[in-house]
Parts: sequence; C-alpha cells; structure tokens
Amino acid sequence: MDLGITALLTVIFGLLMFFIQRTEAKKRLVVTLITLVALELIRRYVWFRDVHTEGWVAFGTAFLLNFLFWLLIGRYNPVGSSDRIQVIGMDD
Repeated sequence: MDLGITALLTVIFGLLMFFIQRTEAKKRLVVTLITLVALELIRRYVWFRDVHTEGWVAFGTAFLLNFLFWLLIGRYNPVGSSDRIQVIGMDD
C-alpha cells in the first residue's frame, strides 16, 4: 500500500466532505453536485492507477476525521446564514 497516495486521497476526500458539511443549507445542493463530479474524477483515477485499497482506506480515514470534527466542533458551531452577515461601516 502506497502511503503517499493514501495521504493525498485522504486530504482530497476530507476536503470534499468538509465542504459539504460546512456549507449553508441554501447552497448545499450546488456544492454536493460539484463534489459528485470531483468524486467521479477520483474514482476514475483510482481505477486507472489500480489503487483500490488506498482509495477505500483514504475514504474511511477522511470520513472518520470529518465525523470527529463534527462531533467535537461542528455540533457546537453550526453553519451560519449569509443573510446574517453585517459589514461594519456600511451606512444602511
């Protein structure tokens, strides 16, 4: 098993899961569709390079890390809405 490919795939899977997890509800569908396209490209890379074991290990590790992030941080700091952003210094 190649640890370099596993680490790279873990980072990529982790970022994709993190983007979906921390996206506000109104934009989540768009981000999910973009993520599905990225996952298809990753799947093709895994099949072409024949690194199936590394792909599954990376996916499981990324899922576990994202779950721990959600458990320890994400539940207590929910994603806010972009409607609530206030810019200081605006004359509205």
